[in-house]
Amino acid sequence: MLSIVEGLLIFIAVSESVLGVLGNGFIGLVNCMDCVKNKKFSMIGFILTGLATSRICLILIVIVDGFIKIFSPDMYSSGHLIDYISYLWIIINQSNIWFATSLSTFYFLKIANFSHHMFLWLKGRINWVLPLLMGSLFISWLFTFPQIVKILRDSKVGNGNATWQLNMPKSEFFTKQILVNVGVLLLFTLFLITCFLLIISLWRHSRRMQLNVTGFQDPSTEAHMKAMKVLISFLILFILHFIGLAIEIACFTMPEKKLLFIFGMMTTVLYPWGHSFILILGNSKLKQASLRALQQVKCY
Repeated sequence: MLSIVEGLLIFIAVSESVLGVLGNGFIGLVNCMDCVKNKKFSMIGFILTGLATSRICLILIVIVDGFIKIFSPDMYSSGHLIDYISYLWIIINQSNIWFATSLSTFYFLKIANFSHHMFLWLKGRINWVLPLLMGSLFISWLFTFPQIVKILRDSKVGNGNATWQLNMPKSEFFTKQILVNVGVLLLFTLFLITCFLLIISLWRHSRRMQLNVTGFQDPSTEAHMKAMKVLISFLILFILHFIGLAIEIACFTMPEKKLLFIFGMMTTVLYPWGHSFILILGNSKLKQASLRALQQVKCY
């Protein structure tokens, strides 16, 4: 039987999930319609659509997994359900981080201004950067899947079943979790580097504008600021997402802490729905499409 607080947190998590599916679905729909209209698919359109799709899948798997553990944990005690969810989680979570890293890299190469020959070389070959990042994603999968297989196999030792209660020392479990998330950490490190370099580029550009007494309203500065708002908001929300995941993982070793687990689930879902609306507000095409949609809703 759920308490009032637990019920309230579940309601918030479900509301976040619905908003996340709607927001990310809107982003994917607008970009797909734009692709059909222009008969071509831009790189930024591909990244945003992939990011939106991966976030919808991320929301669904977090909620489904959370509800199973809260309401019917016995479903994990037979069959291979926990195996399938774990494999899907690895693919979806790392794909989501990959698309976010690709977005930050795209903003960095398109907007930033550096004279270093390496930056200029990459800027001139921006269409090759995405396939290179795709290679890093596959390498991450190749490294991660053997680790998650070993964790699942070890967790079944003793009773032959897959449960969400551990049959291994906590220190060993957390060490394996770190190994499983090495690929995510590498992609996230690349995201931080591009975000940091974009901040430096914005700071340098702002100083030049001050020296030239031209103010901060030029298109380049505005592009810098929009990109920075999107990336910094992603950074903050992803940290909260990571904290939520850490809480959920910790609850594997404390299955009786149901309230803490529900709070972790609610915090985890905050990122995929919150950042979708920030992307809509920060992208002129998405913002105009959302305003048109709201006007049509008002008319109805």
